[in-house]
Amino acid sequence: MSTLAKMQVLSDLAQYDLCDYVNHQRSSHINLPGIYHAKGANGCEIPLFKTLLSNKCKNDCKYCINQNKNNFTRLELDPEELARVFLSYYNNGYVNGLFLSSGIGDDEDSTMEKTIETVNILRKKYGYDDYVHLKIIPGVSKDSIKRAMSVANRVSLNIEAATPSGLSEITTTKDYNKDILKRLSWINSFEGKSTTYPNLTHTTQLIVGANNETDREILNRMEKIYKKSNLKRTYFSAFSPIEKTEFENKKPCSTDRTNQLYHADSLLNDYKYNLKELFFDDNDQLLLNEDPKILAARKMDIFPIEINTAPYKELIRVPGIGIKSAKKIINIRKKKLFEDKEDLRKLGVVVDRAEGYIKLQGKYQSELFDF
Repeated sequence: MSTLAKMQVLSDLAQYDLCDYVNHQRSSHINLPGIYHAKGANGCEIPLFKTLLSNKCKNDCKYCINQNKNNFTRLELDPEELARVFLSYYNNGYVNGLFLSSGIGDDEDSTMEKTIETVNILRKKYGYDDYVHLKIIPGVSKDSIKRAMSVANRVSLNIEAATPSGLSEITTTKDYNKDILKRLSWINSFEGKSTTYPNLTHTTQLIVGANNETDREILNRMEKIYKKSNLKRTYFSAFSPIEKTEFENKKPCSTDRTNQLYHADSLLNDYKYNLKELFFDDNDQLLLNEDPKILAARKMDIFPIEINTAPYKELIRVPGIGIKSAKKIINIRKKKLFEDKEDLRKLGVVVDRAEGYIKLQGKYQSELFDF
């Protein structure tokens, strides 16, 4: 099979790993497989070359087409072969970086070694010094993780589930505490110490709806991880059934649910909320039609707060006030007190959402909602 034909198969199978992807459609280069658009921090779209090194896999993940029980042609790219294809894309301006993952062939370390070798070829043989995102394989050795982090700009390890029992609903071949949580702790221990690229970050991903875990269980796990590590962010992938897998008849997860998880997760990770501040229904799920930040605010007894004196922690808990606008408020009020809510609007505050929760110079801006 030609390299291009293998790339077509392996890049299509790589679509299940998330990395701020705007969509899973190929770029305008219709004859070139593997080009996907990531969304950068400033909102711009960044084309990445995204592929699996191999679709061989010894794991039995029930949602995944690559699970070991499926009988179909298994493909693998040689590290040199993959490096050359990527450089062709990169040198022609089709992509700005590489996102490389793989199924697990004979064993975790030999597979991880091939992905590291691919990046080493790019870095040392061809002088490539741009963006690389490497997926860390669950169960891989500590040394492999250290070496992967020495050549990448970002690494990620999918935790897939929030609890050991949740993972056991998905697969029988992975140990949650040993293969995943322990490896996450190793990644965190190496970040900033054994890395070539000083801004290296790490992320993770969960499959939502493939098991019976609640939103509270998911966010409880993420809160624990954020408190113990420098995890950059979490991606929530809505389960979608795939033919010829054990979960092909399972109900798909609504993206409305994952969108709410993203909102709530941001409150934990970016705004430093505690899980107990969030609101869940009687089934420990987030409400799909309500903003988690507004629901959290309704539970708090701190409102309305005085804009001119409230500490940062309280300011960012006001619906309509974000991290950037809260910092601007604190800097400005050192020189001049706020008197008009229109001055807040100029800073990016969504006044229509915030006014029920704030005071200016002791004056209420509107009545709090009747809850």
